[in-house]
Amino acid sequence: MYDAAFSIGEVAPHMSNIQSIVDDFANQLSAFIEAQVVARARATVAAALGAKRGPGRPPKLATLAALSAPTVVAHLGHAVGKKPRKKAPPQLCPVPGCKNRAAPIFGMVCSKHKDLPKAKIKQHREARRAKKK
Repeated sequence: MYDAAFSIGEVAPHMSNIQSIVDDFANQLSAFIEAQVVARARATVAAALGAKRGPGRPPKLATLAALSAPTVVAHLGHAVGKKPRKKAPPQLCPVPGCKNRAAPIFGMVCSKHKDLPKAKIKQHREARRAKKK
């Protein structure tokens, strides 16, 4: 059913208005995508050339992370050319003659001597320190 009052001349201005809105949106979207692509390309080139990044989180992309960290990891788990971190020696119980390891859960004494008074343990530690000097 065609309405005679609704002519083609009235439809054309509305269609051109919608068309201009769609064109504006497409232009804005393409400009945004182009800016994102340029920023990514710039970051990739900077990482490949060894440019220093500022403080903050590392890049999420694996390719950027690989490019920005040029150190090679050996099969032992540490970077080539770097010495592995030396592990601290085990801390022993401060009681004289005891060769057991101290544990933080017992106040840095062994399980045998955990019930000793703290003052006594303190005396043992001071005696050990004085002996080392």
